[in-house]
Amino acid sequence: MTERDVALTVAGSDSGGGAGIQADLKTIEAHGVFGTSALTSVTAQNTCGVEAIEDIPTETIAAQISAVTDDFAVSAAKTGMLSSAAIIETVADSLAEHEFPLVVDPVMVAQSGDRLLAAEAETVLKEQLLPQATLVTPNLPEAAVLTGMEIEDEEDMRAAATEIAADGPDAVLVTGGHLHEDELVDVLATDGETHTFRKARRDTDDTHGSGCTISASIAAELAGGATMPAAVEHAERFIDRAVRYGLAVGSGDGPVNHLAGLYDDAARADALDDVRALVETLERSGIDALVPEIGLNVAVAMPYAMDADDVAAVDGRLHRTADGVAAAGCPRLGVSDHVAQSLLAAREHDHSVVAAATVRLDDTVAEAVTDQFDAVEVERTRSDGDTTDESGSESAAWAIERAMGNRETVPDAVFDRGAVGEEAICRLFAASLAVLEERLLALDDVI
Repeated sequence: MTERDVALTVAGSDSGGGAGIQADLKTIEAHGVFGTSALTSVTAQNTCGVEAIEDIPTETIAAQISAVTDDFAVSAAKTGMLSSAAIIETVADSLAEHEFPLVVDPVMVAQSGDRLLAAEAETVLKEQLLPQATLVTPNLPEAAVLTGMEIEDEEDMRAAATEIAADGPDAVLVTGGHLHEDELVDVLATDGETHTFRKARRDTDDTHGSGCTISASIAAELAGGATMPAAVEHAERFIDRAVRYGLAVGSGDGPVNHLAGLYDDAARADALDDVRALVETLERSGIDALVPEIGLNVAVAMPYAMDADDVAAVDGRLHRTADGVAAAGCPRLGVSDHVAQSLLAAREHDHSVVAAATVRLDDTVAEAVTDQFDAVEVERTRSDGDTTDESGSESAAWAIERAMGNRETVPDAVFDRGAVGEEAICRLFAASLAVLEERLLALDDVI
């Protein structure tokens, strides 16, 4: 028999599947935790909006919670849409006798800024449910309602989180998605300290259910025994990937992709096997002329890659030897600098680009890639400044950004002729490793 941690979500239903109970259960299961539920309201909604709402009778809500907690060893719970004072009071009373962690997503203010709860319901929420919470996850408008503060920057967020925590909950995560800045900032107040989480703002409208998803992710992590800072850090990564690869379904604003990380995990073994097969082909083919002094590398990105740890490449690259071309190590995840950064930078513009290689560049190679492929030459200049990342490795993002210009598609090849201390290099991109293999072998045939 397989045992599973169990989490409970108490929230409304989204018939469009992107938020509420549906988002919570998808997220909880994606964390390897068994999801149970107690429905508080039924909504008729889709990606364009809410058309109808019907609240569940309070006695039925209480019965659902009792049925689940009587039978399952629930190790964490979360709440979402609680639309009336009576429902909030019922949920607070039903959960009061249990000692498992409770994450409260205080659904109080719509994205438009409209208040979703009557004043009486807000009072019950603050006085009866929040003091029971292990964590409360208000967005900026909700934090403003809970504190009476105007929240305009990160300093205000820290002050608001600390003030809300002082009123009863063990911890508070104020999410900063409503700040109009390029960077998203969330602030966690716990154990008398504040922690700040930063991530890039994604250029997408497909963010429906993001609030439900991050709180469900935290609840699932707590159900598995994670500490609060660790649970929030994991959830921040989880929601970042889910938003970056949001789903364009429906005719309105689509939902986040709750299963993106799960699909990535499932693809890792196949990606490593594919890189290994390509390396064996290149070693047999003897493509010596394409190997730079620093070595040739090939890489494939997971379908929902976020960083170099989601890119499979050759550990140590391929090098020329007396017997031809040989890999210095095995395909691994997170071992590549330049080719992984090149591939990730290309994917910022087009997620269909999944494979890349770095090969030697001279006049002959430059002519060949220009003749055979959609190729762009870029030039290093002193104005490029420091082209190293935080670890000191060479960054390739500048080359991809310069190559894109006003283009809508990623070139098949991007090359530069180097600079003092920097070898000339050509970067090849493709929608699959099979296409990348064809391009490498075709290029080798003509040089």
